[in-house]
Amino acid sequence: MKLMKQLLAMATIAFAAAAQAAAAVEAPDVLVKRISQDVIETAKADKSIQAGDIKRVTELVESKILPYVDFQRMTALAAGRYWRDATPEQQKQLAAEFRSLLIYTYSGALSQIKNETVEFKPLRADAGDTEVEVRSQVNMARGEPVPLNYRVAKTPSGWKIYDINVLGAWLVETYKSSFASEISKGGIDGLIKTLAAKNKALASRPAAKAK
Repeated sequence: MKLMKQLLAMATIAFAAAAQAAAAVEAPDVLVKRISQDVIETAKADKSIQAGDIKRVTELVESKILPYVDFQRMTALAAGRYWRDATPEQQKQLAAEFRSLLIYTYSGALSQIKNETVEFKPLRADAGDTEVEVRSQVNMARGEPVPLNYRVAKTPSGWKIYDINVLGAWLVETYKSSFASEISKGGIDGLIKTLAAKNKALASRPAAKAK
């Protein structure tokens, strides 16, 4: 699980913030590659991040990652058919708690980034495509490279990630089963409370120990 979370973090930091004008004209794989290199180097060089400073790590996540992740769509896909039954307020709360959960999960892994690098594959897409899959691999200091793919959609504000595939598993599908289980026990409100409780616990831990 530790490796999975580290790889997911690397996948997410690949969508760090850039100027929106650049996002509108750059190909999604070009944007991801350029920004990921910047953020990975920042994480490696920042002593506070390496020490597990949750405040500093969260600031990096919020400033360089959140603008390029479509949490609304990601949450809707993870909630599946239950999303349509939720009220607008429940949808808002669920998306907020899911976003916080991913922030804490990825923040914990950011402090562990050492010598890993990301290598991107040629983009297989037509010029007019609005949804594409960006393929890459994480080169580990030890062991074989790990395939890492992203589903990205073009929005009015640029390309945004809405799903990640690590070790053959799509993130949305992974959460979909756990979300359905919680909803079956306590409804949408039950799921929101469960995520809120987990986020509260994660917020009190150093970034390096967040799980």
